[in-house]
Amino acid sequence: MNVRAVLGLVFVVAVALALRVGDLAFRPLHNDEAINAVKLERLWTTGEYRYDPHEYHGPVLYYLALPVARAAAWWQGLPGTGPDEAGMRWLMVLVGVALIFIPALWLEGVGWRAWWISGLWIAVSPAFVYYSRYFIHELLLVLFSAVAIGAGWRYASRASGLWATVFGASIAMMYATKETFVFSVLAMGVAAAGVLMWEGGSGDGPPPRGARRWRRIYDWVRWVPLWHGLLAMGGFLVVWAVFFTSFFSNPGGAIDSIRTYGIWLQRAGGASPHIHPWWFYWERLAWFQERGGPLWTEAAVLVLAVVGGVFAVRATRMGNAERRMARFLVLYTGVLAVVYTVLPYKTPWCLLGFYHGATLLAGLGVHGMLVRQRHALVYAAIAGVVMAAAAHLGWQAWRATREYAADFRNPYVYGHTSADITNLLEQVREVAAADPSGRGVRLNIMAPDSNYWPLPWYLRDFRQVGWWDRVPEEPYAPIMVVASRLKAEFEEKSKQAWLMVGLFELRPRYFVELYVEAGLWERFLAARRAARAAEGG
Repeated sequence: MNVRAVLGLVFVVAVALALRVGDLAFRPLHNDEAINAVKLERLWTTGEYRYDPHEYHGPVLYYLALPVARAAAWWQGLPGTGPDEAGMRWLMVLVGVALIFIPALWLEGVGWRAWWISGLWIAVSPAFVYYSRYFIHELLLVLFSAVAIGAGWRYASRASGLWATVFGASIAMMYATKETFVFSVLAMGVAAAGVLMWEGGSGDGPPPRGARRWRRIYDWVRWVPLWHGLLAMGGFLVVWAVFFTSFFSNPGGAIDSIRTYGIWLQRAGGASPHIHPWWFYWERLAWFQERGGPLWTEAAVLVLAVVGGVFAVRATRMGNAERRMARFLVLYTGVLAVVYTVLPYKTPWCLLGFYHGATLLAGLGVHGMLVRQRHALVYAAIAGVVMAAAAHLGWQAWRATREYAADFRNPYVYGHTSADITNLLEQVREVAAADPSGRGVRLNIMAPDSNYWPLPWYLRDFRQVGWWDRVPEEPYAPIMVVASRLKAEFEEKSKQAWLMVGLFELRPRYFVELYVEAGLWERFLAARRAARAAEGG
């Protein structure tokens, strides 16, 4: 790498950090984040974690977040308090920046300019920036997928036991992150086989035809030494066993990691609120605008990815290494995009896998255009358009993580907790302070299908909290939070002994009501009047 490449990389990392850090607790936790936070806190306080094959994905998120959250707490001078929202989200900030560096593993296949530009797209992409401040599994899956690709490339270039081991361990890290890793592995396999058939295993002369193309795959597999295959399998098994058995404290977790696929297949045919049409991801990336909201688009990256794909297919003015990596990325990104587009189950963060491939292809696209230019003005014009597109993406990313951080008009906000939750929590805590037992007062929370999340995280400092999917026979407690759809049933049982003192939006168009026992409410009002009188006096 030359000086310009180093300076460019420093600039990209600085931009990435500027967009990702700062007030990480600004946005309230999404339901999924809150569930992950509760599991992380349990690991922090008790040292216990058990993989659940039914829900919540793999263990890697929690084990990697633990030291980062502890370091964040130490930095704040609060080492014994447990994780907080900002501390746990710091892991994702680091992962989002780490993605910029991974293409160094296949630098001879992309070149420093394509690496620099693809890193710029990742740094400023609203999708990547938004989910780099989001405590869920998806970005980790993208990171380990990229590491696996890099290790595979290094091994294919210079076969060694080290890279074989890293490759196997990376696949296991993907497995221990999220069950959908199988789609990424499938895309890698198809892409690798496709390049072998496309290239004919050699950069010299035309590729073979017909059955001889398939023979190249067989020949390459035979070329891999047996002990390298054993090292890859060993790296995989060690990492898989360590994480799924919770460092060998829960041997059954290894079996559960396999059993989970039977559970998910049984569930696949059932109803889900996450069933969406095929264009769901592409609408969010290309052109998204809700009524009254701004226009969001990352079309510049998509268009440049297509340009990079065209260069890869035509393979003009590319060396052997560049051509093979470009064609691998075309096939890998294409297969993964098709899989996620066809699958009816969709959540917006799942697009990160194939979109990461698109950012790499977009870097190759810009690189391909620049190396073909001999006229300085044309070169400068292309560079200017690229920087303008990056600036526009960065501006959108800033708005997505600040002004529209919890706004449904943001394409990457999905079933998110409303900012109104802060008003609900403030009211609950003020009322509880009027009770002699304080945070020991009894709270009952009622909402169908456990739709009270993320309240279990935010109310974790209360010592007596009951959680209900319905209105129980005896629902009464001094303070109760009840989903509006249960209002009629609850008021029928309450005998009007409790007052409804507030209506709050927990998520867009999903409301809960706050009920307080009449006597406690009177004490709260009296305490508030006394406090105001003291302030006035």
